[in-house]
Amino acid sequence: MRTGSEPATARSALRARFWLSVWGVVWTVFGTAAFALTGRPGWAAACAALWLVVTIDLAVVVRHIRQGPHWQPGRNIPPYRPPDR
Repeated sequence: MRTGSEPATARSALRARFWLSVWGVVWTVFGTAAFALTGRPGWAAACAALWLVVTIDLAVVVRHIRQGPHWQPGRNIPPYRPPDR
């Protein structure tokens, strides 16, 4: 059922975001090391900056997962009620 309030009541797939962030950390660490070892400091810096962004996203996702069912609802948590208006 679509109510029009989905952006305000949407729930994030945090487990999927967690694993995608882990995948991103692995690849950005690899990219940073590979470009640094091959003598391409510009690309290494770009990968390092992306590594920082992905690590911050991973920290936010882990924080939301630990906050409980408001951020990571289980199957026993019903969807939010649509607004009365």
